[in-house]
Amino acid sequence: MLLYAATIFLSAFLLFLVQPVITKQILPWFGGSAAVWTTCLVFFQTALLAGYAYADFCVRRLTPRGQVKAQTILLLISLAVLPIIPTAHWKPAGDEDPSSLILGLLTATIGLPYFLLSTTSPLVQTWFARVHPGASPYRLFALSNLASMLALVGYPFLFEPWSPTRTQAFGWSIGYGLFVGLCIAAGWTSVSKPTSGEPRRKRTPVVAAGDDETPPPFTQQLMWCTLAATGSILLLAVTTQITRNIAAVPLLWIAPLAIYLLTFILAFSGAGWYRRRIFLPLVAVSLAAMAVPLQRLGFEQGLIREVGVFLVGLFFACSFAHGELSRLKPAPRFLTRFYLMVSLGGALGAVLVGIVVPLVLPAYFELLGGLVLCALLLYWQMRSEPFVLRIVAIAAILATVLGATSIVLGFYADNVLASRNFYGVIRIRELADQNAHRYRVLMDGSVVHGNQYLESALRRRATTYYAPTSGIGRLLTILNSGAAPLRIGVVGLGAGTLATYGRKGDIYRFYEINPSVIRVARRDFTYLQDTAATIETRLGDARLSLEREPSQDFDVLAIDAFSSDSIPVHLITLEALTLYRKHIKPGGVIAFHISNRFLNLGPVVEAIASIHQLRAGIVSDPGSGDAAPSTWVLLSDRAELFDAPDLAKVLRPIQSRQGWRPWTDDFNNILQALN
Repeated sequence: MLLYAATIFLSAFLLFLVQPVITKQILPWFGGSAAVWTTCLVFFQTALLAGYAYADFCVRRLTPRGQVKAQTILLLISLAVLPIIPTAHWKPAGDEDPSSLILGLLTATIGLPYFLLSTTSPLVQTWFARVHPGASPYRLFALSNLASMLALVGYPFLFEPWSPTRTQAFGWSIGYGLFVGLCIAAGWTSVSKPTSGEPRRKRTPVVAAGDDETPPPFTQQLMWCTLAATGSILLLAVTTQITRNIAAVPLLWIAPLAIYLLTFILAFSGAGWYRRRIFLPLVAVSLAAMAVPLQRLGFEQGLIREVGVFLVGLFFACSFAHGELSRLKPAPRFLTRFYLMVSLGGALGAVLVGIVVPLVLPAYFELLGGLVLCALLLYWQMRSEPFVLRIVAIAAILATVLGATSIVLGFYADNVLASRNFYGVIRIRELADQNAHRYRVLMDGSVVHGNQYLESALRRRATTYYAPTSGIGRLLTILNSGAAPLRIGVVGLGAGTLATYGRKGDIYRFYEINPSVIRVARRDFTYLQDTAATIETRLGDARLSLEREPSQDFDVLAIDAFSSDSIPVHLITLEALTLYRKHIKPGGVIAFHISNRFLNLGPVVEAIASIHQLRAGIVSDPGSGDAAPSTWVLLSDRAELFDAPDLAKVLRPIQSRQGWRPWTDDFNNILQALN
C-alpha cells in the first residue's frame, strides 16, 4: 500500500508543480499576458486526457504484465528530455500565433513526462485494485488531489521566493527521476504478487471488483463529461477574471486551481462531505453573487471583496460539479473509463475557454456562459428534489441569465469596435465631454489606453495620462525646448498619444506586443499620422525586441505598460532596468508609467533604481479636464534635469519600503505591492 501511495503522491505532486514552473519560465516571452496561463492549462488538460485515454486502453487491451512493460519503456525514454528548460529558439519573433507556439513549446519540453505523469493515477489505482480487490482505489484519487494541491500551494511560498526558475526546473527533473523509479517498482510489484485471497495461477488481467456489474450507460458517461467540463470552464474563466485585473503571476494562477482541486479532494474523500440539500442553496447564492460584480465590468468596489466573491463562488460551484461526479462514480472495474470521461470534460472546457472563445467572442463572456451552464445543471440534477429546492435552482438560473444579459448589453453600449485576441480585449468607444466635443476612447478591458478628440482643432491635444501636466508631458516639454532632435522609445503604443510631442527630426519608436493595437492606432486614431516626428513601430514583446537590438541611444525610454489591469512583471525587474540602461544615452531618462488601480509600484521602481544608483522621482498628476490622474516615475543619472523648474515643483522622492526584496526575473511579490 505504501509503495502505491508514494508513487501516486509523487506523480500528482510533480504533475501540478511543473505547471507554474514551466509557465513562469515562458511568461516573459509572451509579454506577461494573462492568456499564457490559460493556454498552458489547455495543454495540461489535453495531456491529462491523453494520459487517461492511454490508461483506459492499457487496462482494457493489455494484460497486467503488458501494461507494466509498456509503462517501463516509456518512462525510461522520457528521461531523455530532462531537464525541462525550454531552448531559446522557442522565443517568439512577434508575428507568430502565440497559442500555437506555446502549445508546441510545451509539447517538446514537457510533453512526454507530463503525459506519463497523467497516466499514473488511473494505472496505479488499477494495479492496486487488482491486488487488493476489497479496498477502494478512490481513496488514492483523493490522495493524488491532495498532493496536487500541496504542490500548488507550496509553490508561491516555498519554491518561488527562494529559488530561481532554472533551479526549480533542475529540482523538478531530479524529482521526476525518483518518480520513474517508484512507478517501475510499483508496476513490477503488482504483477509479482498474487491477487489478495487468490492463488497466483488464477490471477486475471482485469480488476476483480465489479466484474458482474453493467457498464455505465452513455447518458451517465455524458453527464460525467458535462459536470467535469463545467468545473473546468469556471476554473479557467475565474482565473482569467482575476489575473487580467491584477497580474499574471503564479500566486493568482494557483489560488483558483487549488480551490478546484480542494473540491475534488472533498468530493472523493469518501466521508460523505457533499450533501445536496445543504449545498444547493449555497451554490445558487454563489452563482448570483458572481453575476453582480461582473455587471460593473471591473473591480472598482474593492479588490479583496471582489476577488473573494469569485473564489468563494468557484468553491461552491465546483463543489456541486465534483460532488455530483462523486455520486455518479462507477464500480472500480470502470474507473479508467470514468477518469477518461472526466478528463475529456476537463479538456473540452479548457479548449473552449482557452482556444475557441477568444476566436469567436469579442469580450470575456466565458464566465457568464459558465455561470449559466452551472445553473442549468443545478436544476437538472435537482429536478427530483423537493419543490422548494427546485425553486431555488430556478432562481439561480434567472439571476445568472439576467446578469449575463445586462453585461452583454452594457458592453456594446457606445462601441465603435470590439475585438479580442491572445493579448486581450480592445474596444473603441465614441463619447462626448461636457462641452459636447466628441472623442474616441481606446480601452483594454475596463482601462482607458488613450483618447482623441474628433474635431481637427482638438485632435492633436495630448490627453489622459500624457497631458502636459503629467510626468512624461513635463519631461518632453523640457527636452523639446532644446534644438537637438530627440530619439524617444516607448514601450506600449496605446492610441499613440505621445507622438503628439514629436517635432521634425525627432524619432519616436514604439514597441507593441498586440498587433490589434498597432492596427487600431493607425486606422482609428491620427496621432501617428499628425505628428511631425518620424514614427517607427516594432511588433513583439518589448524586452525581447530590446534584447535583440543594438543600443538605440534613446534620450527617453518610456515604459508605459503598467496602467492595464494585468501588469507585465518582467518589464519592471532588476534585469529589465539593466537592459533599458543599455538603450539610453548618458544622461537619458527612463520613465515608468505606474498608474494602477490595485498596485503601488513606486517602491518597486525605487528598489531597482537604487541598486543602479539612479536618481528617482515621482510625479503624481491629479488630472483635470481631459487630463486623467497619472503617476510617472522618472529615473536618470542626470541630476540637473530634476532641478528644472517645471519638474522640481512637482517631483517628489519615493518612499522606500524596508525589508522589500528588489524584483528580479526570478522573484516578485505582488502581495507587497497591493494598494
